[in-house]
Amino acid sequence: MGMGKPGISNTYQTSTRDRPLCAIRIRAAAGNPRRGWLTAGGLTIPVALGRGGILANKREGDGGTPRGTFRPRQLWWRADRHARPRTFLPVRAIRPEDAWCEDPGDRHYNQPVRLPLDRGGDRLQRDDHLYDFIVEIDHNIQPRIAGRGSAVFLHLARDNFGPTAGCVAMTRSAMLRLLQRIGPETKIVIE
Repeated sequence: MGMGKPGISNTYQTSTRDRPLCAIRIRAAAGNPRRGWLTAGGLTIPVALGRGGILANKREGDGGTPRGTFRPRQLWWRADRHARPRTFLPVRAIRPEDAWCEDPGDRHYNQPVRLPLDRGGDRLQRDDHLYDFIVEIDHNIQPRIAGRGSAVFLHLARDNFGPTAGCVAMTRSAMLRLLQRIGPETKIVIE
């Protein structure tokens, strides 16, 4: 070793909080397939799952949360309601025209789209707070297969922690803690 203190390397030591988590795991709760637990790096977070539970063969409209290993792509957030959160993920503010294509017959299926304000669709800017923070994950993107599920996100839970349409939902405080610890290379393992 160099001139430093005995037993201490001179290389820079980073804290585990200075880099993203390698993986997070999501499992259904015993006795309730619509609720679960997210565990990662010392965090244990209760989550709401899809009304169909965790499914290995996800289909559009089945209400299932897809089983598999995914990566977070980016954070979408309501800049008009919240300060920009700390995260290792790319961040994008949600605009009124932002929506998600859930039509298996559309060439933009399972992709973000911009829609005129007078057109319907799964709007990302909602009146409730479920989509105030959305972590987009890479479910059904390469290859994108029509009917295999769309708009699977990590987002905020309903007040009653009711089931989702297939996403993983949590409280705002849990989301903010998780966002500080995940990045594009973090594996999201749904078991």
